[in-house]
Amino acid sequence: MRVSGDPHPDSEAFGYADLATLERALAERQTTSVEITESLLRRVEAIDADGPLIRSVLAVAPDAIEVARERDEERASGSVRGPLHGIPVVVKDNIDTSGLASTAGSLALSIPPPRDAASVAALRRAGAIVFAKSNLSEWANFRSTRSSSGWSAIGGQTRNPHATDRSPSGSSSGSATAVAAGLAPLAVGTETDGSILSPSAVCGIVGLKPTVGLVSRSGVVPISPSQDTPGPMARSVIDAATLLGVLSAPDPADPAHGLRPDGIPSDYRSFCRASGLSGARIGVIRDGASGYHPPSDLVFEGVLSLMRDAGASLFDPVPLPTAKLLAESEDELDVLCFEFHEAVDLYLAARADEVGGGPRSLADVIAFNSAEAESELSLFGQEILERSLATAGHDDDKYKSARARCLEQSRLNGLDLALDHDGLDALVALTTAPAWLIDHVNGDSFLGAGYSIAAVAGYPSITVPIGHIHGLPIGCAFLGRAWSEPVLLQLAAGLEGAISASLRPGFTPLGMLA
Repeated sequence: MRVSGDPHPDSEAFGYADLATLERALAERQTTSVEITESLLRRVEAIDADGPLIRSVLAVAPDAIEVARERDEERASGSVRGPLHGIPVVVKDNIDTSGLASTAGSLALSIPPPRDAASVAALRRAGAIVFAKSNLSEWANFRSTRSSSGWSAIGGQTRNPHATDRSPSGSSSGSATAVAAGLAPLAVGTETDGSILSPSAVCGIVGLKPTVGLVSRSGVVPISPSQDTPGPMARSVIDAATLLGVLSAPDPADPAHGLRPDGIPSDYRSFCRASGLSGARIGVIRDGASGYHPPSDLVFEGVLSLMRDAGASLFDPVPLPTAKLLAESEDELDVLCFEFHEAVDLYLAARADEVGGGPRSLADVIAFNSAEAESELSLFGQEILERSLATAGHDDDKYKSARARCLEQSRLNGLDLALDHDGLDALVALTTAPAWLIDHVNGDSFLGAGYSIAAVAGYPSITVPIGHIHGLPIGCAFLGRAWSEPVLLQLAAGLEGAISASLRPGFTPLGMLA
């Protein structure tokens, strides 16, 4: 099938293939990992360096073809490491990757790290080909209140492939657009609050934010130890589940590792059933999660009807007033600023020791940006970095009280209360509005979202495409208890089976609608 406007139609066979198709083609010797990787690299060149200039990819691994050849040789000898053997994966550029750009989008972090993050090491052990690093909102969008999602000083402005004048959202902008544009079957993003779910939704793919502690944060440029997590991004629920099984390898070096309960699955694919909605008890979030974009609400109402038809019992609405309280206060931002200052200082000092240079602290980053203002501060400032620098650490009463309110509103009197009241399996909400116009003068025009309460709680959430408005994708999100990824994947797969919402990008501007 040829996509209208696709700048490299010859590579579509691999660009939009799902994992099952790629695995079967490799197993039956219809293709090789070298051929797949070469095809995707040509597609990256056509879409990122030429043509529509989506700018998903910040750097390509120089050894990608060599690694693909090694995976082919292993397969030929009868050794297959698992479902990701010989499969190219894109990794967000705030995740350390040995010898390859790991910049968080900042010119200050120009010296590559000497070792892999735990999540990258897990990918390599599973036989995946880490073939490219993706662009992102610089410092994971934790630099300015007036930023443009998907922009970094290193990679420039990432663009939404469904409408190239529209935002990809962020901060995992390049990871989402790489999957949506057919540059890779899988990508790894990171999220503190919305950085996986929002770009996945507006780019029309599946994105899963795991429970904090399920996927290691070791080697990831931090914002918040209480909220940060890497997670999978893919074009289907089962592909996201496959990647999650690899990423969720235990890592005692992550302080959140001790939170993991016994019985964590090593393979999540079996939970992805087309009948996943049958018998499910799902609460519908209305408080603070609807009304900000009426056309999206109409699509969401149709999806709720489909869920009922598929056998789900919906509790509508489920009272969740604390979601609005969280959104209207600055408690979460205060917590993030306090935690970022301490966490990034530790990360930068350790990295500077390993690489022999670069900033050693947040203060060094702020000074670097000021000195390189023409490149770093030409579009927006660094007031969030400066606000973070002014914080005094975890023992400060302001931090303790803000964190206590966040936990009370997101967990105790938030998601826990809502889920337990009627014995619900999960909650569902509209993920966010369609992509907005890229605006480097005023910054993002963000209307609203339904996922933040799960992010603050450190609980899992997953977004699934449910349709589009004027060719711009929208999604809905399932939110659940800690460690309920199997339940969320089951529900997401059930919804995916009940609705056909996949949309190929057109790689052209949408422009102004008449």
